[in-house]
Amino acid sequence: MLTPTQALSTILDRLAPAAAVEAVRLEKARGRVLASDVVSDLDLPPFEKSAMDGYAVRSGDFPYGPRSLRVVGESKAGMPYPGAVGPGECVAIYTGAEVPADCDAVVMVEKSRRPASAPAAEGDDAQAAADAVEVVQLDDKPKAWQHICRVGEDLKKGETTLVAGKRLTAIDLSVLAAVGCEYVPVRPRPRVALLTTGDELVPVSSIPKNGQIREGNTYYLAARLEESGAQVDNLGIVADDEAQLERVVRAVLSRCDVLITTGGVSMGKYDIVGGVLEKVGFEPVFHKVSIKPGKPLWFGMCGSTPVFALPGNPVSCLIGFEVFVRPALAKLEGESTDAWEDARLTGRWRGGATKPNDRQQNLPVRVVRAEDGADELVPLAWTSSADIVELSRAQGLAVVEPGRVVSEGEVLEWRPLPP
Repeated sequence: MLTPTQALSTILDRLAPAAAVEAVRLEKARGRVLASDVVSDLDLPPFEKSAMDGYAVRSGDFPYGPRSLRVVGESKAGMPYPGAVGPGECVAIYTGAEVPADCDAVVMVEKSRRPASAPAAEGDDAQAAADAVEVVQLDDKPKAWQHICRVGEDLKKGETTLVAGKRLTAIDLSVLAAVGCEYVPVRPRPRVALLTTGDELVPVSSIPKNGQIREGNTYYLAARLEESGAQVDNLGIVADDEAQLERVVRAVLSRCDVLITTGGVSMGKYDIVGGVLEKVGFEPVFHKVSIKPGKPLWFGMCGSTPVFALPGNPVSCLIGFEVFVRPALAKLEGESTDAWEDARLTGRWRGGATKPNDRQQNLPVRVVRAEDGADELVPLAWTSSADIVELSRAQGLAVVEPGRVVSEGEVLEWRPLPP
């Protein structure tokens, strides 16, 4: 039986990232995987830009500290000051505006004082007041380039800004907009067909009769698949009938890149999924993984199409998806190798001594931040791999490797659960 690490490695070795590339409009690119590096078509900022409201000055005008300067104009965002700025002169400037070529510093407005207004004048005195030169007292001794964002300090023209394999975030869209990337080269989203099996399953709209339960695995899986970038074809519930299951799988195989099933993969009389998959043409790669819960996971390939037949118990299904399916989808979509890893954190165990097991155990926990900043893992009153209700209260799964007994206060790894 494969360890979880061996199973994931086996899966990833069988898969190849999509070679195709498609262009999508920038506003549709969030969550997609970038297919090629994006380089900047200009310097950012493209001009010397003020980081403050205040006055653009020549730092050489302040050899001895604060002084008064003549205000000869203003520069605001989108409307630079067009003239020259000579010795003893300055320009009122606002955040984001271009700094005049003659200036090399900005004094913030908080360090400025205007002379008190004179009494209202009449006649020739009024005209003289109107013609008077505006003066500002600047209580600063500015250094060259203070409060100025230099040309290209964020990004140089021709510099790579985003690297292929990155799943694009909302912030990335702003970066792409700044470098003129209106159409974004991305990898195609994997098409995933999803179904679940079981005569005991009924739709959420039904009231279960004796021996029946409402089906919930596909809701979790479909949501997580969409969050992972996939296009989902949710086929719902299929009965424990070999002929019906075979018809459904054959019909969907031509229109999907990945097939995911839940249920029917253990060792019972009605666990028919593996046999049907082989009949349809899937080569079995492995059936069991040394993980608890989630042992009966069936993985196979039909040409380049993988199938993940996950256990039907909800917690086992969740672990199978998060540990094995999610990294596989990341690779298929061309996401960077960091996304293929079984990412774990560390924390201190805050439960009683665990029982040893010959499989890797995954125990639902609440994660509490201790005073020293460490994560503390508080086990939940979890009853079985069918207890999805208690799992909904967990923030993670504490990972206990085979044969290990963990005592109070010991450090161990844990897998975060998706929010």
